[in-house]
Amino acid sequence: MRDPQAEPSDLIRSVSRAFQVLEAVGQSPRGLTVKQIARRCELTVATTYHLVRTLAYEGYVMRREDGTYIVGLEVADRFRELVLACRGPQQVQDILRKAATDTGFTHMVGRFINNRVAIVAVAEGVRSPYAEDLIVGFDDATHATALGKALLATLSPDQRWRFVKEQGMPAFTPQTLTSPETLDADLTAGERRGLHLELNQFRPGLASAALLVLQDREQDRRVALACTVPATELMASAKAVRSRLTTVAQQLADILRE
Repeated sequence: MRDPQAEPSDLIRSVSRAFQVLEAVGQSPRGLTVKQIARRCELTVATTYHLVRTLAYEGYVMRREDGTYIVGLEVADRFRELVLACRGPQQVQDILRKAATDTGFTHMVGRFINNRVAIVAVAEGVRSPYAEDLIVGFDDATHATALGKALLATLSPDQRWRFVKEQGMPAFTPQTLTSPETLDADLTAGERRGLHLELNQFRPGLASAALLVLQDREQDRRVALACTVPATELMASAKAVRSRLTTVAQQLADILRE
């Protein structure tokens, strides 16, 4: 969601409209015609035609035989570049992969990006419940995941209040924390135990645990590590999970500080 108050005075409208077109196409996996794109973006058909032609020439959208447009391969290239820039060195992925293999649990790293908490690296484990949303680039449900909580705990109360006001606190399950007061209490408990937890708050049957890897004065340099486990196993194995996460977090910190 764009903030109208944050719109730059020198905004280039044609560039902004091109991104609107790209977003509309990306949100429609079945593809859109030029007329459909124009309607969704509230643009004239002539303007939309020129924008689509330019995006297709650059490889950011592709025209199919039925006349509809879908996202082009250049988007995948930019996504890979984003992953590399946010994840850090290849050793980060190697460490996560080994942790996932050794424990069977999915491990992931997250950080603040443009004032949102995003997953920047993931290694799937065979014992963790599958969650299709928890992939690189996922930046929702911060209040409902242990990874998000570990990073939210680094904010001041005022910063956290502004964050949740902007992002919202939707209920993903009946157990999701949906008020700033209950979230603050949960974060305080997590800081006290040295491990942030969530149980059935993001997806039924799924639990996660997380802790901070790097603290920094700069918000976007803070990094957290999390793992997902079956909800039925979390409380019985919380101490073992914390021990393993602490070891992995130290390995990541050594790499990321270099």
